[in-house]
Amino acid sequence: MSKNNEKEFMDFRSDTVTKPTQAMRQAMFDAMVGDDVYGDDPTVNKLEEEAAKRLGKEAALFVPSGTFGNQLALFTHCQRGDEVILADDCHIVAHEAGAAAVIAGVQLRTITFPGGIPVPDEIKKRVRATGDIHEPKTALICLENALGNGRVVPLTVMKEISGIAKEYNVPIHLDGARIFNAALALGVEAREIAAYVDSVQFCLSKGLCSPVGSILAGTTAFIGNARRKRKIMGGGMRQAGVLAAPGLIALNEMTKRLGEDHETAKLLGRELAAIKGVTVEPVEINMVFFHIDGTGFPYERFAGAMFERGFLVNGESRGPLRMVTHNDVTAEDVKKAAAAIKEIVGQ
Repeated sequence: MSKNNEKEFMDFRSDTVTKPTQAMRQAMFDAMVGDDVYGDDPTVNKLEEEAAKRLGKEAALFVPSGTFGNQLALFTHCQRGDEVILADDCHIVAHEAGAAAVIAGVQLRTITFPGGIPVPDEIKKRVRATGDIHEPKTALICLENALGNGRVVPLTVMKEISGIAKEYNVPIHLDGARIFNAALALGVEAREIAAYVDSVQFCLSKGLCSPVGSILAGTTAFIGNARRKRKIMGGGMRQAGVLAAPGLIALNEMTKRLGEDHETAKLLGRELAAIKGVTVEPVEINMVFFHIDGTGFPYERFAGAMFERGFLVNGESRGPLRMVTHNDVTAEDVKKAAAAIKEIVGQ
């Protein structure tokens, strides 16, 4: 079974399902705290300082979630009625409940990218910089790395888009929810990815086992403005050191073990590829996307069939099936899951 004995099921739905480690639980108990709205929480302050350093940014801000961090970035970079250029399947568009319209009041100009990898020329075509009073102003470009489809954006692409943004004096925000996974896949430090953007958000609770929280990082001036906007959004937490303490462990320790998740995902990919009728997309991080069209088994019945066998997976959602490895999934779990899938699709 899973390393986490509290779980009855082996959970492959996402790397957000990880339970905090025992060290994290102890750190929460022992955390020094203060009122973070006053800037008095030493544990939060330490987390923000270390996160900024890891990303090569001047300052950082602890926020409740990745969605909060992304929306706070839009709210801080943009004025109401501004336009944001981004991919049509990115998290901000597809999975943040239309918050950009509610909070920042911005217009999203989306682009479809083949395979999800941004095409710099397509972004450049959509930048509105003429000053025409009929047009919204392009105020921000948003990127992801790693992508929601499990792929990683090459640094050459990041660099080219950065050049376009500088040409038009438009900032870039990076949804780097899994930036440490992307960095590992690219063989670089996270700061080398973040160097091409003005602000970056990453999750402490996505693959890093922290129970709560994300980081938004950027210049000192940007984070100063974001701190006020965070208050407006209701994110001014008080004795938040109990949440920042596991975040420090996530940042300093759990990022070092992500390679295990990547290897487990590659193992799962190989196991699934060996099943007749199953096709697997390239595995770059800890996410495995696969198709079962060749088996004849209905996609809509897959999650239920896995549940019956003791596995939690997400059902199909306008695309391939997805399974995600994380700290609470072992190689043995992967082999058991693959065996269950072979049994299911072979029926």
